[in-house]
Amino acid sequence: MRNSVSGLALCACFAVSVPLAASAQTLSGSPKTANESHLASADKSFLEDAAQGGYAEIQGSQMALQKSRNEDVKTFANQMIKDHTAVGEELAALAKSKGYTPPTEPSLMQKGELKALDVTDDSFDSMYARRIGVAAHESTIKVFEKEIKDGKDAEVKAFAQKTLPALQSHLEMAKALQAKVTKK
Repeated sequence: MRNSVSGLALCACFAVSVPLAASAQTLSGSPKTANESHLASADKSFLEDAAQGGYAEIQGSQMALQKSRNEDVKTFANQMIKDHTAVGEELAALAKSKGYTPPTEPSLMQKGELKALDVTDDSFDSMYARRIGVAAHESTIKVFEKEIKDGKDAEVKAFAQKTLPALQSHLEMAKALQAKVTKK
């Protein structure tokens, strides 16, 4: 596994449900990279991290739909599933065009964090808002900003640049949700 600043943010923030350069390989979600010569390692890491984070966020949001009774939480979760599914499809197509197949599930660390959301008491809503909402988006934004700054492939950088405003919007939505569910 290769660690990066993003990986440290993952551990520090919540071990966020976003892919943070925390792992280059997962056991069952290992990327298939028959022809990696099209991308610099920074771009491959970004695509891997973004894919894993998207899957983690979708899975966490699916849990919210099952566990939460709060309509605000469910509305946010539905929006995250919709948006991250669309971005994930676009990311997969971009990666494929570069000869790279990104992971199709969260990293092992992210799976552990998703397991931590499997609470049976009323703490789920605030935990979901904090971990999947705020911390995950803060970390994801850092991953996307790093790609914009350091990425080598123009199309991958453009994808990151195009997607960043939506992630920033998600963060603001998550902060508002966290404020609502923490008051209770």
